[in-house]
Amino acid sequence: MQAPILIVDDSTSFRTVARMALERAGYRVIEANDGAAALRHLEGPALRCIISDVNMPHMDGVTFVETVKTHARQRFVPIVMFSTEANLGKMNRCREAGVRAWLSKPFHSDVLVDAVRKLAGPPEAPLNESTP
Repeated sequence: MQAPILIVDDSTSFRTVARMALERAGYRVIEANDGAAALRHLEGPALRCIISDVNMPHMDGVTFVETVKTHARQRFVPIVMFSTEANLGKMNRCREAGVRAWLSKPFHSDVLVDAVRKLAGPPEAPLNESTP
């Protein structure tokens, strides 16, 4: 079975639009409504990519990313961060935590799919679990 992409965002509409775009491109997608809920997916199979919002209740995106990067199995998963704000300090903190791409909301579906394809490969590509 194909390794899933995890979408983490408190906006149901964002998750739905992102999921639909990625599924149309051939990816398998799972969802969580905040960083705390997303933690349970770290114990499952290896993830292909994580897409996360910065500002969420219970656990923000940066804290979630920092937690992912300490997880033995998931620490090399590429992470795309979304935000409605262009805060340079927050962007730098995300990059330092391990975020590989930063995209703004609202977004165009093609931009999201292209970012995932560049970071995680096409949906049919084998998953490389040990590359930073």
